[in-house]
Amino acid sequence: RLRRRLASEVLRDVRTLDRKIADLNGRIEAEVEASGTTLTEIFGIGPILAARIIGTVRNVARFPTKAHFASYSGTAPVEASSGEVVRHRLSLAGNRRLNYALHMVAVCQARSDARGGAYYRKKIAEGKSRKEALRCLKRRVCDAVFRSLVADSRAHSRSAA
Repeated sequence: RLRRRLASEVLRDVRTLDRKIADLNGRIEAEVEASGTTLTEIFGIGPILAARIIGTVRNVARFPTKAHFASYSGTAPVEASSGEVVRHRLSLAGNRRLNYALHMVAVCQARSDARGGAYYRKKIAEGKSRKEALRCLKRRVCDAVFRSLVADSRAHSRSAA
C-alpha cells in the first residue's frame, strides 16, 4: 500500500514536470520564432540551441571578426606542434556553454548526409583523425553561426530604423 502510494506520487510529480518542460519548450520556441533569427536555418540548430546561442552571445557586434567569435567560443584551434609535426588541438579557453552548443550542431551535421557530413568525411579522407575532422567542422559551424548572427543583427537594426 505504501509503495503504491509513493509510486503514484512520484508518477504525478513526473507528469507535472513533463507538462512544465513541454510548456517551457513551447515558450522558448515561440520567442525564438518571434526574434526572427536565421539560426534555425542552419542544419542541427533547433529552437533550444538557438535560444542558448542567442542568450550566450547577446550582442554579436562586440566581435569584430569571425576569428574573434571563434576565439570566444573556444573553436579557434590552438597549435600544438612538436618538431616537424604540425598539429592543432581544441582550445580549452572560451565560453564552454557556447562551445557545447556548437559541438552539438557539429556532431549532428557529421552524422548526416548534409554538407557538414560531406565536409567531415572529406577531412577524414584527407588523413585527419575523427576528433580533428570534428574540430574542423565545428569551426565551420562557428563561422556559419557568426554570419547568421551578424545578418540577424543587421536586419534588426534596419527594421528598427
